[in-house]
Amino acid sequence: MPEGHAIHRIAGQHRTRFVGGPVSVASPQGRFLEAARLDGRELKGVEAYGKHLLYEFDGRRYVHVHLGLFGKVWTAQQPASPAGATVRMRLSNDVWYSDLIGPTRCRLIDGDQRSMLLARLGPDPLRRGADAALALVRIAKSRQPIAALLMDQSVVAGIGNVYRAELLFRAALDPYRAGVDVRQETWEGIWDDARTLMRSGVRSGRIVTTDPADREHLSRAVRATDAHYVYRRTGRWCRRCRTEVRATDLAGRTLYWCPTCQT
Repeated sequence: MPEGHAIHRIAGQHRTRFVGGPVSVASPQGRFLEAARLDGRELKGVEAYGKHLLYEFDGRRYVHVHLGLFGKVWTAQQPASPAGATVRMRLSNDVWYSDLIGPTRCRLIDGDQRSMLLARLGPDPLRRGADAALALVRIAKSRQPIAALLMDQSVVAGIGNVYRAELLFRAALDPYRAGVDVRQETWEGIWDDARTLMRSGVRSGRIVTTDPADREHLSRAVRATDAHYVYRRTGRWCRRCRTEVRATDLAGRTLYWCPTCQT
């Protein structure tokens, strides 16, 4: 599932390429029935919140998109290639087109529905003015493991399985530590680290969490095998202590951690 940095990256690209002018809106697949109501109208804004995309049209109407596990967005310059049967929504203007493929959700909502959606989400580290303390209020009341709470979008929005594993490793925090036992300064450190790593992800389009000193190769471009500390490194050695990285299921996804560094 695309994590928050990828959604913010898409939103930024689409603001630059589509906002401020009329756009053609079509549903080649035929499943987004409201496309005809928006076709030819001005796109006023594109917003990302956590893993949600919102395309604003006049009259406070929004196309709400959630990519889910398998959805993706393809954006390219005109001329557009023929749309495949899996394209739920195609946005286009004279210069660009973008295909939304296989999303979990693509629906037209109004301003009140947008407000209700955002009210259910925790603070997003990539949004200006987001308050880490709001997430801490929920964390500090919970007996759930911090690794489960980080995946709960009502606690903090935008963090997925990769960032979860990597943030907890970088904080040297046991993923099974109960939320009530996480200190304020520890949470603030995780939040600040998330903002830094996710902003880098928006710029680069990839998740890189390792420090240069912990990589095996010194190449200018970080190799995929050097990008993470513990994520998908089951059975391999920890970059810092050489202990074997472990994995288990937690909150519906595979959790990776170092049992020595994260105590």
